[in-house]
Amino acid sequence: MKGINIKYLLTVLIIMCLLVGSSCLLPSTDTSSPPDSSPTDSTSTPIDPDWTPPAVENQAPALPSIADVVALVKPSVVAINTEYVTYIFNQPYEEEGAGSGWIIDEDGLIVTNNHVVEGANSVTVTLSDGRTFPAETIRTDWLSDLAIIKVNAHNLPAAKVGDSDMLRVGDWVVAIGNSLGMGISATKGIVSANGVSLSVSAGQTLDDLIQTDAAINPGNSGGPLVNMAGEVIGITSVKVAQVGVEGMGYAISSNTATPIIQQLVQNGYVVRPWLGVVLYTVDQYAVLRYGLAVDKGALITEMAVGSPVDEAGIEPGDVITEFAGEEITTADDLIQAIHSSQIGQEVEIVFWRGDVKNTTYAILTESPPPS
Repeated sequence: MKGINIKYLLTVLIIMCLLVGSSCLLPSTDTSSPPDSSPTDSTSTPIDPDWTPPAVENQAPALPSIADVVALVKPSVVAINTEYVTYIFNQPYEEEGAGSGWIIDEDGLIVTNNHVVEGANSVTVTLSDGRTFPAETIRTDWLSDLAIIKVNAHNLPAAKVGDSDMLRVGDWVVAIGNSLGMGISATKGIVSANGVSLSVSAGQTLDDLIQTDAAINPGNSGGPLVNMAGEVIGITSVKVAQVGVEGMGYAISSNTATPIIQQLVQNGYVVRPWLGVVLYTVDQYAVLRYGLAVDKGALITEMAVGSPVDEAGIEPGDVITEFAGEEITTADDLIQAIHSSQIGQEVEIVFWRGDVKNTTYAILTESPPPS
């Protein structure tokens, strides 16, 4: 087979292009202006010839110095170290814990969280100057997650306490504490929300919490949350630790904590309205186990002899569904309703015994000292 003559092929192609003419030219590009898309007019009529952009404002206040706040408060913050004995296969093992606290009185009174010291066999407090003291006395309140530690020291640098009701969302705050048990450090953030309620365990709901995006880590618990004046406006207590959740730490407000702290110091415990019951939230297990006629409410599992609930004629196995005019669906509901009442107040209680609905009355008394 003979090969194709390249010169011949090129000549044929040139002749064809000449015959076709413009069909071999590149497509043209339209450079004309796009049609006016205005729905009302086709001219460039000014909207307002006299309009000028607003003046650039430069009135933003300078941020306060976090370093000055930390330098003011840090001497009042302490590291708390704890030791526990746990049993694994009946063998004792020692564990260590770390938390924070702050000096509220120069004569050795230190505020922290109940969960920092709860169940500890030994508690030691390390001051910012390096001195370490064993806890002489510890008084706690589980319900509010607050505790007081007394150490044998004097002339300590007590922190100033501020008015947490003055906080606004967006205010700058600083959390100072023994983060990760590695010594006193500081983080900053803003107030994200005020007046938050958070259920942290069965029967325990913390109210009037300050939510902040300041970094809260293990070891910060019990440390102060302070404003830009260096005043304690909260006690760091809880962090929401879930996958995908960032910047949600909580502190007990100073205005809520102060009267509880005062009672712990003066009485050794917190006096509250008392009904005298141990409760269990009604669920399907309880309904089947005890043959209950209702599927929600607060089941009485134990009661104190001579308590208000005993005087009211209620017995273990009864289910309270209303208290002082409020519907009760869980044990937490009843606990909150009791604590929202007053000592000496007579309250109406609706309860079920078997399949019979009953109404009675109880007079709330002071909670007894912890045993």
